[in-house]
Amino acid sequence: MADNHTSRPKGKKGPSKGSGGKNRRRLEGKGPTPKAEDRTYHPAYKKKQEADAARRKAEARATSRALRPGLQLPEGHELIAGRNPVIEAVRSGIPLTRVFMIGSAVSDERVGEVVRTATALGAPLLEVSRSELDRMTDDAVHQGVAIEVPPHEYATIDDLIVRGNQKEAPGLIVALDSVTDPHNLGAVMRSASAFSADGILIPERRSAGVNVTAWKVSAGAAARVPVARETNLVRSLQHLKKAGYFVVGLDGGGDTEIGNLTVADMPLVLVTGSEGKGLARLTRETCDVVASIPIARDLESLNAAVATGIALYQIDMLRKAAE
Repeated sequence: MADNHTSRPKGKKGPSKGSGGKNRRRLEGKGPTPKAEDRTYHPAYKKKQEADAARRKAEARATSRALRPGLQLPEGHELIAGRNPVIEAVRSGIPLTRVFMIGSAVSDERVGEVVRTATALGAPLLEVSRSELDRMTDDAVHQGVAIEVPPHEYATIDDLIVRGNQKEAPGLIVALDSVTDPHNLGAVMRSASAFSADGILIPERRSAGVNVTAWKVSAGAAARVPVARETNLVRSLQHLKKAGYFVVGLDGGGDTEIGNLTVADMPLVLVTGSEGKGLARLTRETCDVVASIPIARDLESLNAAVATGIALYQIDMLRKAAE
């Protein structure tokens, strides 16, 4: 029977006044768009997760490879590792700071010589584990022994002048202009020793320094030939000229052949430039003469160390002929 009431399904709400704030929320939006790497469905998210995992793994590896106190090397110090390289360095007179070795290496005759030398020099011997020596040498083949070498003690340009004045023959200094390969520096030191040069002059910047590589290549000459490291090569050459030295630049385009020098009986500075670029402009302008080494036309240039060795030999021959 009709009761004048309208029924409606359960769960249905009747009409209400206004939108209930729905439009306002729609206008407010959802905030700033997340970065691509923060959206789980985006490829950048996966890349970020992989990068984070790799970083955590590297940090864990670094922590696990951390050395115990006392084994870290001070800044500028280097390691020579391996029984033959170590014994060759020790025999050449290279300075030692410490010797690191594993216990089983003591029975090796070569290591025994290193130990005796280190003991005579007062250098400490430290026993390490194989894994520690692996970490110290960046997993190089160390054969159970390594030596620590301190930074090279450089001379000054005045030291080289004094050294030249203390002998009967005229002074002879080798200057290297932007020679950046330590192998070349070591080879030049060897030639300088062979032909009685008073020392080598190098600039502080854009030049190889006397490191472990140079020591090894020099075959012991690094212990006999002082190396002066000065801030400005051109100013050092000008200083040498005031001290009575004649500056001879070595360059493939030189006006005079090295065998035709007429100043070999004077105090000389032989300046060698880098391979490819040769002498820098200001260095070339500072030279009193620029000499060349005659070579076959199909060869563009000589290695810097080879050219220096040839020139030193030629100067030595000229001086002996003038005696």
